[in-house]
Amino acid sequence: MGSVFIPPRPPSRPSFVNPRGALGALALASLLALTACSAFSRAVKEGDAASDQQKWADAEAAYLRALAADPEASEVTVKLREVRKAWSQVVLEEARSVRVSGDLDGTMKRLVRALELDADNAVARELLGTTLDERVAVGLAALKEDKLQEARVELDAVLAVAPDHAGAKKGVDAVQVAWAKRWFTTGDGLEKAGKLGNALVAYVRADQERVGATAARERAEVVRAKLRDEVAFLVVATPVEDHAGAPDVAQRLGAGRLASVLPTQLPLRVVTEAPEGREGVKLDLSLERVLPLKAMEEAQRSHRYLAGKMSVPNPRRAGFETKLLQAERHQEEVDRKQAAALREYLRFQAELTTLREGAERCRDRERRECLDALRECGEAAMDAKSPGQLPSDCSPARCASGLCAKEEQLLTQKVFAVKEKEKQLEAALERAETQRVDVRRHRDTVFREPVTVEEPMYSDFVYDVQMHRLTVTASVTAVMRDLLKSQVPAPRTEDFAATHEDLAHKGYDRYGVLADPVQLRNELELRVEVGDKAVADLARRVKERFDEYRGKRVEDARRGMVRPGAEDVVETAVRALLLTADAPPPDILQPLARARGLNRPETLLGL
Repeated sequence: MGSVFIPPRPPSRPSFVNPRGALGALALASLLALTACSAFSRAVKEGDAASDQQKWADAEAAYLRALAADPEASEVTVKLREVRKAWSQVVLEEARSVRVSGDLDGTMKRLVRALELDADNAVARELLGTTLDERVAVGLAALKEDKLQEARVELDAVLAVAPDHAGAKKGVDAVQVAWAKRWFTTGDGLEKAGKLGNALVAYVRADQERVGATAARERAEVVRAKLRDEVAFLVVATPVEDHAGAPDVAQRLGAGRLASVLPTQLPLRVVTEAPEGREGVKLDLSLERVLPLKAMEEAQRSHRYLAGKMSVPNPRRAGFETKLLQAERHQEEVDRKQAAALREYLRFQAELTTLREGAERCRDRERRECLDALRECGEAAMDAKSPGQLPSDCSPARCASGLCAKEEQLLTQKVFAVKEKEKQLEAALERAETQRVDVRRHRDTVFREPVTVEEPMYSDFVYDVQMHRLTVTASVTAVMRDLLKSQVPAPRTEDFAATHEDLAHKGYDRYGVLADPVQLRNELELRVEVGDKAVADLARRVKERFDEYRGKRVEDARRGMVRPGAEDVVETAVRALLLTADAPPPDILQPLARARGLNRPETLLGL
């Protein structure tokens, strides 16, 4: 008999270990390791091939990919360093060949690249220093020839590579001084030609290039003052006619006080006389009357005080009782629905029992009929004359009549219906239990809340008071006419009032009410205040006229912003900016600054 090979039984595993999951994780880890190894090897081979062909960029990229797959590969790091050194020598040779042709910019860029590849390349570093010195010499030569733009380009290129290069820094300082002197000379010529706006821009640009190199800042202040005087809106304030015999109030309406109220950063000038042909208004003021008026009114006031405490029904308990009553009513409704669901479930259970009994009787009847058919079939087979013939009484249809199919179907439907009713009954029981818990919670809340609480009881103490009021009213008539128009407008009279009132009452020694004597302000203080109100209103009206005047100048300047560098446009724009020193419009200030190269355009306004 041959031997039978029985495979060994696999070792048993703990019930908590999933062998399929462990194998899957091991396979995934192996796959990742193989993938990483294959990517690393492929990148190293590509780098070696590119290095042999002296394709330095491709070799560097391949070695970097290999290091990304395995950062600890020291042999790849060495290869990458060697490739960069070789590439640095190639770039150095290119820089030498470009330097022979006189292209210092191309030479410098290649030398910088060579040092980026190999920071230890001493030859490239020495040659770069020599190239930078040569570019500085080229910049200084351009500076001597007054080619300031070319000189600045050369020196800035050197500083971009070597920010601490002393020669380049000194050259940049010299270029800035030269630019400042050039702009100062330009501004001086424009000022002598009467183009004060352009002169101001030139002086500001000179001071921007190099602070202190020229007297541009001082000259800018002088030119700015001339322009402000030129575009100033004059307010001619004539002496105030005092018809009320109140010199203290009339003094508040004088020219000096009006000038102090107007904004000082705007070219608004308050003068007593004005030259012909200037923009502005003339103010004719007269003080018609100053009327002080004292009044006193009797009244009563009340002071509330705490008289005691009293017990009142607790409003919180009433609210909790209402919620408890609602919860109990809701519980009654839930219990009623639970009882209905229980009755329905019991009824369906009784019907199910009846159907199950009928189905059992039907099955017994079918079983008996089948047994009778089998007995008759056996007797017929025994009486058969020839064996192998099946008598007609042995028909299988007699045991599969299907007489109970309808009862079985009704029984199945009723079982499903009973299950649905059972689910409904369980839900009703859950709702009833939840509602009973809610009722118990409301009942506990009601019992914990006290029936009554104490509230403070207040009372009112009535006492007599006197309201004292002092009012000073001043009537001022003003005529404001345009200096460029001969038409005199109608006079305008307005009343200005300053009021102060205080409450006084007798002294009481009850419930914290003490004496309060009257403390009215001095009449002289109110007269000063009413004068200040009048001059503030005049300043507001003057400012409205000034806004109309400068609005026209600003619109003229905006129309010229399609060519912001033109001299006539600059003249108009600078004057409009001086008129809007409190809020210069950006659509004028920024285009002008870009056209003339101003870093801080607000310097035009002296800010």
